[in-house]
Amino acid sequence: MRVRAFYLDLAHWATEEPARWGPWVVRCPISDDEIRKAKERKHRKARMDQRTRERLPVLPVLVSTANRRRLAAFELLRTAQATEPGTVIPGTEGSLRRAVTSKAAGHLTWAEETATGRRRNLSFEEEEAFWAFAAVEVLRLTGIRNEELLELTHHSVTQYRLPTTGEIVPLLQIAPSKTDTERLLLVSPELADVLSAIVRRLRGPAGAIPLAPFYDVREKVWNPPMPLLFQRQIGTEQRAFTPTFLRTLLIGAIAATGLIDSAGAPLTISPHDFRRIFVTDAIMNGLPPHIAQVICGHKNIDTRMGYKAVYPAETIEAHRAFIARRRSTRPSEEYRTPTEEEWDAFLAHFEKRKVSIGTCGRAFSTPCVHEHACVRCALLRPDPDQRSRIEEIRDNLIARTAEAEREGWLGEVEGLKVSLAGAEEKLAQVDALVKRQSIAVELGMPGVRQPAGTTEATRATP
Repeated sequence: MRVRAFYLDLAHWATEEPARWGPWVVRCPISDDEIRKAKERKHRKARMDQRTRERLPVLPVLVSTANRRRLAAFELLRTAQATEPGTVIPGTEGSLRRAVTSKAAGHLTWAEETATGRRRNLSFEEEEAFWAFAAVEVLRLTGIRNEELLELTHHSVTQYRLPTTGEIVPLLQIAPSKTDTERLLLVSPELADVLSAIVRRLRGPAGAIPLAPFYDVREKVWNPPMPLLFQRQIGTEQRAFTPTFLRTLLIGAIAATGLIDSAGAPLTISPHDFRRIFVTDAIMNGLPPHIAQVICGHKNIDTRMGYKAVYPAETIEAHRAFIARRRSTRPSEEYRTPTEEEWDAFLAHFEKRKVSIGTCGRAFSTPCVHEHACVRCALLRPDPDQRSRIEEIRDNLIARTAEAEREGWLGEVEGLKVSLAGAEEKLAQVDALVKRQSIAVELGMPGVRQPAGTTEATRATP
């Protein structure tokens, strides 16, 4: 390729300076077939697919191990901080004692192994375990690129209010990176828990996330200080995560699982492996390829299909050809623009989903299978504000069941018990929802830091 590029440069230079470069312009001796490398690309694709197939089944093991490692490190650090220096740390079976340190290292908690005397920085171990867990969770739940993860800020967490129902949908804004295109990802409840934990950890005494500058290794520029989500304190400075440190975190997380690959060597994982796993798992679970293309930020669907490691390209092309043939044989009415009446009926369906004790989740153009006995229906999403109403329904069902049993109405007793079980289940769902909401962390909006030396008078000056 370099030789061909040199010959092409000679041809371009000859158009600008014919007298100087014209005598050297000749046909390139390297043909197109010699640089096509189709076989090498197929082999590389096979290796990447095999790598994804090995790591996709063990992803739950990595996730659970990273979480247990984080919780264990946090508990050990908290116990050590409550232990007097020089004494054995409780819960370690006498294997660790808190080390005596100078006042200069008072912000760090050190421990010594009683058997070998080796010192361990428990503060760093807890920090490393937490950020390894956070990196694994964010990468696997979003499928974003390595550089996109490192550029996430507090401003990336945004929200959108649905115009019809007013429901607030959390979104994660991904800054332009490889394709120079910005995109928004839906924040799942799992991802929201991880992001809230990160924000809660980074917030300072004033409730704001510190600003940290970071160096863009691809653009070769320093970006201004921003409230990055992946930053840490080194000494007195706030520094952004680097790609090398992120890989170190993943190496430690996968090493803690003890997993091995097909050759018997310790399994390795890179940030981009999570992206391929995310795409493969999404397509296997029914996500349309063109939607996965938008989520991943690929310019065309061929790039996205290259990330999928389950079905060969021939299967995909055959399926797409089948869909095209089926569309050509179907009546054109199935692809027409809906009329105003049909569109109004579609909107009316969602307006009628609101019931007295919650929201009905049945699909459009489907009848109610319980004849509007909503307390029995599994599709009902109960409203926590209507808990008292559900309790009244439950108490009434208990009284009616007792009356039916007393009067011998055995046919009615069975139906009442089914409704009573549904009411109890709805109350349990409301309690679980309220519990989750009570422990949720309000992310809030990032504040604007005033420049140093700014007074009230200068801030009031227009």
